[in-house]
Amino acid sequence: MTLLRIDNLSLDIHGTPILRDVSLSVDAGQIVGVIGESGSGKSMTAFAVMQLLPQGAKCAGRISLSGHEILTLTERHLCAMRGNEVSMVFQEPMTALNPLKPIGEQVAETIMIHERTSRADAMARAADALARAELPQDRFPLSRYPHELSGGQRQRVVIAMAIALRPKLLIADEPTTALDVTTQAEILRLLKRLAQEDGMGLLLISHDLAVVADMADHIVIMRKGEVVEQGPAQTLLREMRHPYSLALLAASDHVPDRAGGPQDAPLLRVQGVVRDYPTPRQGLWGAPGTFRAVDGVSFDIKRGENLGLVGESGCGKSTLTRAILGLEQIQGGTIELDGQPVFTGQKPNRAVRRRMQVVFQDPYGSFNPRWTVARLICEPFHLLDDPPTGAARDAAIAEALESVGLHPADAGKYIHEFSGGQRQRIAIARALIIQPDLIILDEAVSALDVSVRAQVLDLLADLSDRFGLTYLFISHDLSVVRSITDRVLVMQAGKIVEQGQTEQVFAHPQHPYTQQLIAAAPQLPEDVRKLAHEH
Repeated sequence: MTLLRIDNLSLDIHGTPILRDVSLSVDAGQIVGVIGESGSGKSMTAFAVMQLLPQGAKCAGRISLSGHEILTLTERHLCAMRGNEVSMVFQEPMTALNPLKPIGEQVAETIMIHERTSRADAMARAADALARAELPQDRFPLSRYPHELSGGQRQRVVIAMAIALRPKLLIADEPTTALDVTTQAEILRLLKRLAQEDGMGLLLISHDLAVVADMADHIVIMRKGEVVEQGPAQTLLREMRHPYSLALLAASDHVPDRAGGPQDAPLLRVQGVVRDYPTPRQGLWGAPGTFRAVDGVSFDIKRGENLGLVGESGCGKSTLTRAILGLEQIQGGTIELDGQPVFTGQKPNRAVRRRMQVVFQDPYGSFNPRWTVARLICEPFHLLDDPPTGAARDAAIAEALESVGLHPADAGKYIHEFSGGQRQRIAIARALIIQPDLIILDEAVSALDVSVRAQVLDLLADLSDRFGLTYLFISHDLSVVRSITDRVLVMQAGKIVEQGQTEQVFAHPQHPYTQQLIAAAPQLPEDVRKLAHEH
């Protein structure tokens, strides 16, 4: 039975075309995956179904949900439909949740808005919804606040809010983008189970073809507001015809070309590093405890090498990164760059610090939006004893921009004027401007579309060859780590549990935790991967 039917949907905002003749359908109990890059119209199609559109938006065509003609409904009827007939799970749970309300109240609020029921009944039903989302009350009391939960647990709360009234259609908009592989696999399994249990249609929006390939019954591929190709998942993956679909497939399994390789001499040496944090005292007279975030970690990075560091959230990757950069004191062990200690006493060694730079996951969040690109890029000059000024400063900025494929004229623009991929290029230019030896890439491509990700990985490989750079690549995306690194470290609970040549570790993982990570990572079927390499 067809649950949602979209026929020739067109949408413009203040006269600018956004969607053109979009047609797709979702049956009860069916999972339909919508694939495309940022700006392809995936989310706007979902918002059109919910009629959560910006001011100035105009729709033409037809959207039918359970017999209701969505485009003809009044706002009153639309409010009644949202949550009851159709619900949505958003990409970032922390922005979808109220930080001032306990999770039980937030789920109960959804019920009380739509139904005349007592608060006690709503709370009981909220507890049931949270239990169905795998947050049982005995382990996750209704009185907990969002900040007391992990990213995956917060996403489960959002899912519980969405399914509390057992809607007929659930729209999941990039629900796992910021999650590590094991949490991502758990959330996807949860969504699939809920769809099967309730006979609920699921519209799964993603830019990751591997995620959708394993989940969807039917796949829709969008580009620039249009559907370019769609069909049954297993058939479409093996019989793609449209050039854009083939380009997406190739980008999802892209391996950059690298001419150089690691040398014998180590650049960075980490020996027995320990980092403890104090924990609250247990009871009035109890002594404060300690939590060991990094537990005796040792490894080397050779000059010119790409080293991967993988592990789930909370395993100690970021703490270790801050220690390497001299931003986090250590209680034991040593960190040396080219034989020079990162710390001199209790202070970071400035001469060593200037030889290391970092590229963060969210370039927009790591930039001051009020500064021009020129000022943003030259920010690392504060590490230099004699930073360039005047014409020399302008020349350094222009050279950094050109090295990452941007134009020197971009120096006068602001960060909001660039796409996500361009912002990450600017972040890389900022890291390059003082010519470091080591660049730490902390989830640097995890939020990017597959095609943009492939371009940035190619850029990083090219820069490594041109400037002899050494990378420490931190990521939860195992496909990225496999494609660009020479060796990989696997971190669990503050310890390195496995390390070795990347392909050897991925092909023959020895530690149970490594095996669990690799098994959880979404992968395209082998015959589809061969098709990707052909293109």
